[in-house]
Amino acid sequence: MKKAIWFRSDLRTLDNEALYLACQSESAPEAIFLVCEDTWQRHHWAPIKQDFLWRTLEVLNENLAALGIKLHVKNAGRFSNAGGALREFCKEHSIDKLYFNAEYALDEKNRDRAVTAVLENDGVEVSLQHGNLLIKPGMVKNQQGEYYKKFTPFNKRWRAVLAKEIDVTPLKPNSFPNVNTEPLPNVSLKTEDSSHYPAGEDAALSKLGQFVGHSVETYKSGRDRPDQRHTSELSAYLAVGAISPVTAARALQQFSPEFPYGLPEGPDTWLTELAWREFYQHLMDFEPRLSKGESFQRETDSIQWRDDEEGFKAWCEGKTGYPIVDAGMRQLKETGWMHNRLRMITANFLVKDLLIDWRKGEAFFMQHLIDGSFPANNGGWQWSASVGTDAVPYFRVFNPVKQSEKFDPQGTYIRNWVKELESVPDKHIHWPHDWLSQSQQNEYCPPIVEHKAARERFLATFKQVKHG
Repeated sequence: MKKAIWFRSDLRTLDNEALYLACQSESAPEAIFLVCEDTWQRHHWAPIKQDFLWRTLEVLNENLAALGIKLHVKNAGRFSNAGGALREFCKEHSIDKLYFNAEYALDEKNRDRAVTAVLENDGVEVSLQHGNLLIKPGMVKNQQGEYYKKFTPFNKRWRAVLAKEIDVTPLKPNSFPNVNTEPLPNVSLKTEDSSHYPAGEDAALSKLGQFVGHSVETYKSGRDRPDQRHTSELSAYLAVGAISPVTAARALQQFSPEFPYGLPEGPDTWLTELAWREFYQHLMDFEPRLSKGESFQRETDSIQWRDDEEGFKAWCEGKTGYPIVDAGMRQLKETGWMHNRLRMITANFLVKDLLIDWRKGEAFFMQHLIDGSFPANNGGWQWSASVGTDAVPYFRVFNPVKQSEKFDPQGTYIRNWVKELESVPDKHIHWPHDWLSQSQQNEYCPPIVEHKAARERFLATFKQVKHG
């Protein structure tokens, strides 16, 4: 039987369930990746993410060649062409069975159903795996057999399943006689330089080793400090699948023989972050409407958002007059990444201070994030906007100045990204306008909204929806 693997958001060889199974054969499988730039654009994929994906694909090409597997890259344009492209590929290489790892957003699931129908009609067997999650959807349900709508009980049950399911033995594919590495074909992508992120599986494993070996034990206490480096910096690698969450979780086993229980607070908190990632993917699988721009809390889709293009533009450009918000937005635009605490602060500001539709912010983040993941980004925005499952209560409105004082106490992060404020003393850095006025330094923009009044406006708007 001639086998093949279709790579998508799983650009690695280690702990790749579909690749592992495709390699259980006497002859090397064929490998294929489909470029779908039209769909990527419609899904708001950032140019920097597309560049990072392509660089990761180049590394994968070399790694597969060393295993004796040839990677074919075809330009399909859009998801709707995937069936035809794979049908042609399977005929050309006499493929009897195609393996791939599931993706859970609606367009991806529809694509995979269409591909399966086309190939099975041709007599090609299709094998769908769940190699991008620790626990596949459907295995974490409550006593009524329903999916969890709240994270805390999900996390508790997810860990109970994980204790039984996690494999201590890494999945390594069989190797075959080496093939020559051929350069990937020239594909015209709208890209932006991602070279500050080393690409590929080895780079991801190195970052994981550095984090687990040096930083994870202080993760809980330091993860909310954007002025310090306490995070794993693995999100971009998880987004393109250069590393598996299974590999990441397995690295934590050294901290407790009862894994996933008994972990110190740092590793335990990081495992919880992996659980959040899975929670949002499970939700996508069970609630297709989340892929259609709908809020999980249906009644909140009737909120009357403000049409404020000037305010939205100021937010996008990091010119709101709130230093912590502006620092986060400028970091995003300059690097393609933003610290998670800042993602919450900036999202909260757009929705609750400016009363602008969360969907506009969700799209903007995806258009700029190197680690843009639709389930995680959608889940994060719905959480911040108080419209999602297990969302922050609507009456909890972040005060951006207090957030700044708490999480960037010396203003180090602010000064790094808002250069107009470099000379402002610590005492005034979180709200510099009075000091700047007295110093006759007016390079920094004035605040575009008064927080207290904006908070009252948001609460009044939201109460109408919640309480009629």
